[in-house]
Amino acid sequence: MTAPDETPAQQLEHAILGEDVVYSALEVAAETGASIEQAQRLWRALGFPDRGNERAFTQADADAVSTLLRLVAEGTIDFDMAVDLTRAVGQTMARLADWEVATLVHRVQEMESGEDATGSRATAALRLLDALNGPFEGLLVYVWRRHLAAAVARVEALGAEDADLHTTQVTVGFADIVHFTALTNRLDHDRIGDLVEIFESRCADVVAGQHGRVIKSLGDAVLFVNEDPIRAYDTAEGIISVIGRDQRMPDVRVGLSTGSVVMRLGDVFGPPVNMAARLTAVARRNRIIVDGATAGLLPEDQFEARPLPARPVRGFGLVEPVAVRRH
Repeated sequence: MTAPDETPAQQLEHAILGEDVVYSALEVAAETGASIEQAQRLWRALGFPDRGNERAFTQADADAVSTLLRLVAEGTIDFDMAVDLTRAVGQTMARLADWEVATLVHRVQEMESGEDATGSRATAALRLLDALNGPFEGLLVYVWRRHLAAAVARVEALGAEDADLHTTQVTVGFADIVHFTALTNRLDHDRIGDLVEIFESRCADVVAGQHGRVIKSLGDAVLFVNEDPIRAYDTAEGIISVIGRDQRMPDVRVGLSTGSVVMRLGDVFGPPVNMAARLTAVARRNRIIVDGATAGLLPEDQFEARPLPARPVRGFGLVEPVAVRRH
């Protein structure tokens, strides 16, 4: 039950959490057997600031701490692993929540401008959340299981005898919008938001269609990986096709680099990542530039490779990039 003196924001928070705030941080620690330092580390790992002595936590918060501590006590994971997993969930869910709210705001505005308007955006939002929460929670678990299965399959494909299952050989792609800063100075906020959303969604569709993975989106750029350099090239071609060759969209540049990368916490690290990003500064509009390693893996009977003049690349010294295209 919401209190009659709650603000609309508090009503929304209460409706989403589904229960009352009953604990302070010290009380969560006492309830769960955690130290206050452990409780605070987990709370920060989720991405939230310390709440001091404020009563700010629900029974679900305490249950979450208890669940993690039980896994640690059983030896399934250690506490540092628990913090790492908590941070992964926190960062992922923070972005998902922002994305969801930004999407639903438009729906709330539509509802309040229609015949069934309530006169209160908070009331409309509550109705929408009430209809969405259950089904969306089920969808979250389904998608998580699907991605978990795919991630386990990728690790298994590296080979059970490999010394370091975090390290793998991939082709890294980096696609960015040409002169994005100048574009943002000319466009209004709605247009910028629409442009970024279209860019990211189209790139994600192309990457998935070629059996690759989007590692991160940076607004004006997308970083992706593919275990097959030919599919990585086709991904780059596809991005140029759906973005750069659409007259309503800006031009793009794509760089590809192949080599060993370290995969940690949903991200990738290593020289190929940096090289792919650097190569975009070399690429012409709506063109693909690759490093020598990638060019050497593309079959000569399918691709034409043209070495470009060597030039200094930050962090790599003199580099001879390669322009490639299909015959």
